[in-house]
Amino acid sequence: MSTHSTEKRQTTLRQLAERPLDLLVVGGGIVGAGVARDAAMRGLRTGLVDRYDFASGTSSRSSRLLHGGLRYLEQGRVGLVHESSVEKKVVHSIAPHLGQPLGFIFPVYKINGRPLWQMRIGVKMYDLLCNGRNFKPSRGYTKDETLGKLPQINTDTLRGSVRYYDALTSDARLTLDTLRSAVNHGALISNYTRFIDAKRDGDAWSCEIEDTLTGEKLVIRARAILNAAGPWSEKIPHSAVKLRLTKGIHIVVDRKRVTVAEGEAVTMVEGKRILFLIPWGERLIIGTTDTDYDARPEDVSVGLDDIDYVLHTANTTFPSARLTRADIISSWSGLRPLIANRDGTPSDTSRAHQITNPEKGWWDIAGGKLTTYRLMAEQAVTKIAKFLGAAAAPCRTAKEPLLPAAEAAPYSGIIPPPVTADAVRHYVENEWAVHLDDVLLRRSSWHFYHGDIPARAPEIAQWMAAAAGWTPGRTAAELADYAREAAKTYPSSKNH
Repeated sequence: MSTHSTEKRQTTLRQLAERPLDLLVVGGGIVGAGVARDAAMRGLRTGLVDRYDFASGTSSRSSRLLHGGLRYLEQGRVGLVHESSVEKKVVHSIAPHLGQPLGFIFPVYKINGRPLWQMRIGVKMYDLLCNGRNFKPSRGYTKDETLGKLPQINTDTLRGSVRYYDALTSDARLTLDTLRSAVNHGALISNYTRFIDAKRDGDAWSCEIEDTLTGEKLVIRARAILNAAGPWSEKIPHSAVKLRLTKGIHIVVDRKRVTVAEGEAVTMVEGKRILFLIPWGERLIIGTTDTDYDARPEDVSVGLDDIDYVLHTANTTFPSARLTRADIISSWSGLRPLIANRDGTPSDTSRAHQITNPEKGWWDIAGGKLTTYRLMAEQAVTKIAKFLGAAAAPCRTAKEPLLPAAEAAPYSGIIPPPVTADAVRHYVENEWAVHLDDVLLRRSSWHFYHGDIPARAPEIAQWMAAAAGWTPGRTAAELADYAREAAKTYPSSKNH
């Protein structure tokens, strides 16, 4: 790290330890970030630590959608759809650079799924659950109109389609900008800082943490602790969370491979699963899968079976595309930390969230989805503020912009910024980037967007070495670490 970045990190760790916190958040994914922002905005002295990088788990490996969940409506989960539908518009309002409204065309076939007239009613109900007004009104299309939108669509038994609206985001950027907002309101945050354990000591918790970059251990006192560690939540000491982890993978291909109307995505059905084909600048994101996962969260990776399943679904919907492994520019795999429920298949597990208080001053928050992170945070902070007896200000996170426009531009958006040394310097100096993969995978998404990033990594590593003050040995080690991380997201056998 550069001298400036090292000094800022050391100052933050010192401030975390020098006087008690009202709230310590464990976990720097989207939910933890949302809690830190909300708590800080309400005047609570707030700290946040993450053992790894911010957004390094689920919060950088999703479908990148803000959505109500049309299939949840079919399952009768009207409350979940309503809160998600409202929240997707809230995020679009407070962070317009990270909430791009997107139409989703849902082809309807005679032999698969509900009839067209029912789907037309369903998407109108979906609009109503956005407090009566979605980004744009839903509508139905005839078979010919559908072909005009999707000329490569499979026409066998095609009856027509419906279009409804959700939004595209960047999950990692949303997390990082939420953390930047939290810091702007006084929160103290530190990545690569491990929560070791805590014990209740009088009216507060005595927490042992470790700076994993230096090995230095510190003691922090906090009146309340919130466990928001996502797929690691079960492993946090004092946690009462029981999770069911499911894995989802996505692939990225060139946008020219499938013809899709501008500003519109495609909803595809494969059995009981719904997959998406999502325009992302010059690329298409295709996914996702949903299978149980029992290994370490750190080891989640993309398998060739996963890739073949996604390719099969895309080729069934768009036969003339003839997508193969050779078309894949990149891929990623992530985990959904769902509330444990061993009934049914993974896709039938509820995406509802839980906030529990198993010990005095300790809260667990688990489940939920990217779209509802702000609401989850609001509910958690309200409970914690009541416990603290604090004269906390009302929640303002649904109204106040995430960042001033000048702070968001030019390095935060849905589409990655140009690959430049200036961008790398910004991420090191202003966004807590410590390692090369922090920049390539999370802050910029360059690895996922550009097919040549593994080849360009040595050049980018030199830029980061200059910004962070690395030695040649450290630079070589960073390149090796990036290659190991990249191997989990980009199968070496992709061209087989």
